[in-house]
Amino acid sequence: MPALQPQFQINTLEQYEALPKDVRAEVFDGQIYYMASPSQIHQSILLELITLLNSYVKSRKGDCKVFPAPFDVKLSDHPLTIVQPDIMIICDKNKLDENRCNGAPDFIVEIVSPGNPSDDYIRKAYYYKNYGVREYWIVDPKRRMVTVNYFEGELINVAYSFDATIKVNIYDDLYINFTNIAGLLNI
Repeated sequence: MPALQPQFQINTLEQYEALPKDVRAEVFDGQIYYMASPSQIHQSILLELITLLNSYVKSRKGDCKVFPAPFDVKLSDHPLTIVQPDIMIICDKNKLDENRCNGAPDFIVEIVSPGNPSDDYIRKAYYYKNYGVREYWIVDPKRRMVTVNYFEGELINVAYSFDATIKVNIYDDLYINFTNIAGLLNI
C-alpha cells in the first residue's frame, strides 16, 4: 500500500467532523491524510495488546481507560492536529468528551503498516513527543520489533525483538511478553 499523501487543508474541528463517517483520516497541522484499512496481522496484534492492557488497567481500578482505534485524539486546535492511535491509555478523565480525547494520552501504541512505516517512526513520534505523550510504542510486525519511546524518562528509540518481555514504563509492574503474542499469532 503506498504512503498516504495529504489531500487538502482542514483548518477547523467543524470541517473535520463534516467528513463522511466511513472515512478514516488524521490531520497534521491542518493537512488531512487518509488512512487505509488495517491488515489481519495488524488487527490480531491490536486485539492481543488491547486485551492485555485493558485487563491490567481494569485490575488497577483507577481513572485510566484503554481505547482502540478508531478514536480521535485532538492534540491541537491551531493548527488542527487530530490522530487516531491504534491503542491508547488515557488517565486524565477531564481530557475525554463524548467524541474524543482532547490532549495527549499517557500511552500510545501504533502498529506499523507496511506501506507507510515513516508515518509511525517519524511523523507520529515527533507529534506525540511534542504534544506530551508520556510513552509511545511502535510495533513493527515486518521487522518483528517493538520500539519504545518513553519521552517522560528520556528513553527514546529503545528497540526490542518480538522475543522480549517489555516494561510499560508508565506503570511500575506492567510487562508485556511479546514471545507469547508472536507465538499466538504465528509470527
